[in-house]
Amino acid sequence: MKIGVIGAGFIGRALATLAVKSGHEVMISNSRHPRTLGSTAVAIGCRIGTAQDAAEFGDVVFVAIPLLAYKEIPEVPLAGKIVVDANNYYPQRDGAIEELESHATTTSELLAEHLAGAKVVKAFNAILQGDLEKDGRPAGAPDRRALPIAGDDAQAKQVVTGLIDAFGFDAVDAGPLSESWRFERAKPAYCIPLDVAGLTQALAAAERDVEVAHGSWRRR
Repeated sequence: MKIGVIGAGFIGRALATLAVKSGHEVMISNSRHPRTLGSTAVAIGCRIGTAQDAAEFGDVVFVAIPLLAYKEIPEVPLAGKIVVDANNYYPQRDGAIEELESHATTTSELLAEHLAGAKVVKAFNAILQGDLEKDGRPAGAPDRRALPIAGDDAQAKQVVTGLIDAFGFDAVDAGPLSESWRFERAKPAYCIPLDVAGLTQALAAAERDVEVAHGSWRRR
């Protein structure tokens, strides 16, 4: 499978690395010129390009950028494709977004509205970069970690579930994109290592207006 990665930060590089190790062709991009990614490409073993190039290249395209830049993602080449949204909303970085502050929508629904025609699946946003790189386990391992997904297209979620499994994790379906708030920033399932049963419980326990202590997911 060809996988495009828009965003070469910690999560984008980790996802590109896992995808290459799983046997996929990968192209990674950032907001600057591709030449700034030369050492990244060598270290990971992937191609480099612009965001437009990565969007055109991938059968599946990961989006791992600051949320404030989501409208800069090219729309036309992603129509009909699976787009994996690994973004999170941090108001201090992204600025206050009224639709999110009022809980009128979710981060992934914002992206899906921008990328009309794309099959958006929320995944890989609720794990820290270091954990993504080291916590993967073979299928059936007793200590295998689970990661949440959400989406409105069943076939797209099946493909992403397969990638989650290939990267060393179990998947727990949280429902449609409208329910993806359950594993956004400061919810009980956000970046906390849990197995399938624990993650299922954490998703069910989430309350829209209640946040866990900020930064608690970084203190383990």
